[in-house]
Amino acid sequence: MTASLTQTLEIRTADAGEPDASAERRRVLVVDDFDDAREMYAEYLEFVGFQVDVARNGVEAVEKAQGAPPDIILMDLSLPVMDGWEATRRLKQDLRTRDIPVMALSGHVLAGNAEQAKQAGADEFVAKPCLPQDLEARIHRMLKPSKAKNSP
Repeated sequence: MTASLTQTLEIRTADAGEPDASAERRRVLVVDDFDDAREMYAEYLEFVGFQVDVARNGVEAVEKAQGAPPDIILMDLSLPVMDGWEATRRLKQDLRTRDIPVMALSGHVLAGNAEQAKQAGADEFVAKPCLPQDLEARIHRMLKPSKAKNSP
């Protein structure tokens, strides 16, 4: 995975020159118990200008989101201590965190998982593995303010 990330960063640098300045103030919480995946997504997102915090389980994710709410949460669903399903439900029931978009990530893509993730409160479901640049594009789409929110 590291070689792929390095190649992706080299291509991104050659194409863009500089990290995306519009993302600099956006904060992402990456929740994954698999070290390689968590580190790959965190490093890539930091490289493209996001501020990144990480969590290894659902309890840690909920605590971090409540303490310093991120702009978006990337939530693996298969987590120790508290799984991503329950962490997402708790975040969406809490007044402090319910409006934070949650992108559910899962390597276990079974029929109905996307619907179950939405029922738990996830705003989007993404099958893993997912290329970092695809994840970045989805994050930008989810964080883009809707016209309805900007209308007087």
